[in-house]
Amino acid sequence: MATSNTSTVAQRHARSSGRVRPKLRTSPKAMVIYLVALMLVAVILTPIAYIILGGFRSNSAITTDPSGLPTNWRLENYWNVLSSGTFWQEISNSTIVALGTAVFVVILGVMAAYVLARYRFKGRGIMYAIFAAGLMFPMTVAITPLYILIRDIGLTDNLLGVVIPQVAFQLSVTIIIMVPFLQALPREIEEAAFIDGCGRLEFFWRMVIPLSKPAVITVGILAFIASWNSYMLPLFLLSDTAKYTLPLGVQYFSSQYSVDTAKVLAFTSLSMIPALVFFSLFERRIVGGLTGAVKG
Repeated sequence: MATSNTSTVAQRHARSSGRVRPKLRTSPKAMVIYLVALMLVAVILTPIAYIILGGFRSNSAITTDPSGLPTNWRLENYWNVLSSGTFWQEISNSTIVALGTAVFVVILGVMAAYVLARYRFKGRGIMYAIFAAGLMFPMTVAITPLYILIRDIGLTDNLLGVVIPQVAFQLSVTIIIMVPFLQALPREIEEAAFIDGCGRLEFFWRMVIPLSKPAVITVGILAFIASWNSYMLPLFLLSDTAKYTLPLGVQYFSSQYSVDTAKVLAFTSLSMIPALVFFSLFERRIVGGLTGAVKG
């Protein structure tokens, strides 16, 4: 009896101290949800895995067994792509365009969102509705007039000609995210800053930007990713292969080496890596910024 009581007391003490964790019971509904989620993940990842593994195979192996796994791993497919200057030139072009778009979207979008969120003036609601309506118009609708406009100002075959329209299309998303976030900032901070002699611009740069940093990072990342993956606008505006961005480079490489399937798969795999790494690193910041905007 003494031994039994001692073990019972020890178990209670261990459970209270957190060393013995109670078993988690998973309901059938949760199991179904997990199973569906795993199936969706498998459906999404299977094509990506096929492309990556296909880059390690030979063309004859792909022709004989398209769905097979590599037996003789051919690293030269990836090495040939990495050793070519074209691939790195296209990455450089995409980086310039994406960074330029993100920087201008953040600066212009936060300024416009601050005015719409913190000031009351005639036509404010209409202006906000116009920006919101911009989400309903895809770039394909405006691609022809955009091309004519960029051509008339002499920015075809120029990376700046790609950046400007992308900034315009990304402003709607930026303002929709930033306005609720900026509206949630306490007005007492603004009043206290003005009493201390802080001007409006100084308050904006020294107080508003640091306090809205999660949302600013979120809109910047979304603008960068959207610009990096953009295909149609560069397709219409860029004809010089030296100015091609990475999505255009993948299409051009695929048509140029259409008979070399393994090399095309290797090029496509390498082109996905920068966007995947970038999104993986900043995934939590994107979710955090969007959550803050929704709560605001």
